[in-house]
Amino acid sequence: MQSLLRSLVAEHGITGAALASVREGRVELAVAGWKDARVAEPVDTQTIFDAASLTKPLVAHAALQLVEAGTLQLDEPLVRWTAPIVPGDPAASLITLRHVLTHSCGLQNLPGRDPLRIYFAPGSRFSYSSVGFMLLQRAMEAATAEPLEATLRRLVFEPFGMQSSSLEWQDRFLYDAATPHEGHARLDKHRPPAANASYSLQTTVGDYGAFIAAVLGGDRLAPATWMLWRTAAVMVPLGEIVYLEPEAKATEPGIGWTLGWGIESRSGTLFQWGKVPGARAFAMVDPGQQSGMVLLTNCNTGLRLMRGLADALLPGEHPAIQWLMEGVAE
Repeated sequence: MQSLLRSLVAEHGITGAALASVREGRVELAVAGWKDARVAEPVDTQTIFDAASLTKPLVAHAALQLVEAGTLQLDEPLVRWTAPIVPGDPAASLITLRHVLTHSCGLQNLPGRDPLRIYFAPGSRFSYSSVGFMLLQRAMEAATAEPLEATLRRLVFEPFGMQSSSLEWQDRFLYDAATPHEGHARLDKHRPPAANASYSLQTTVGDYGAFIAAVLGGDRLAPATWMLWRTAAVMVPLGEIVYLEPEAKATEPGIGWTLGWGIESRSGTLFQWGKVPGARAFAMVDPGQQSGMVLLTNCNTGLRLMRGLADALLPGEHPAIQWLMEGVAE
């Protein structure tokens, strides 16, 4: 696996990468390239990466634990816990935890200069929404009466042995952190001052590999809850990741979304990608084969490694990779 990663990193000109392969509970790690291209300091297994939207499956896992504990409910409107996210729009008051986790809440992907609005009836179809996870964070913090970082530490980081992970910047990460790169340009390391349920996870490949092993084992979830991951709740629009047009569109035949994960509906393989300036990440989990992988990189072209790694570690047809190669890879 080490030689495979090194070969692919060299072939695609990736600055630095770390890989975990998980099979039947065993986690194997590999690293290649540089934490910082300017000083040629090599990536190692303790390197801290921006995981970007790989944050979302961890938050989803914690949210499902809260559902099992009776703190939250899958189909209860989140306005029970939060102020209306779109004041004056009754559709916004219908958004539930299930809608957020399946990216069917009807909100845009990212906050911007335009006010938030509901583009389609919650639950009616898919459009990727990071804003939805920000709403979920408000609800989780209100329901638990604790910051999201504390909830993740209690329900995910500590139980799964993720000692080098946080949704908030820790000064202890400074000397192990990978520097982000866009092309040949070195960027300042993002240091999230507060937790963000959508993208702020700082982690090592070993820690995220431990999380994937826990997902495969159904750890800290009842079997019935774990089985909810095995079926797509909504299918994604053909060739689109964010689709806010008023008319519905044909859907991809084999790609959908379940509670906190993308899913290849024919095989039940779960996936999620991450993208922030100068960093890319990708995770894929096959519960049927009890295997999975996570890739963390510190450059904007890191998703070019998805196909080669999946072919070697999770052989089979992966329509999600083609969808992502066309939609988010550079």
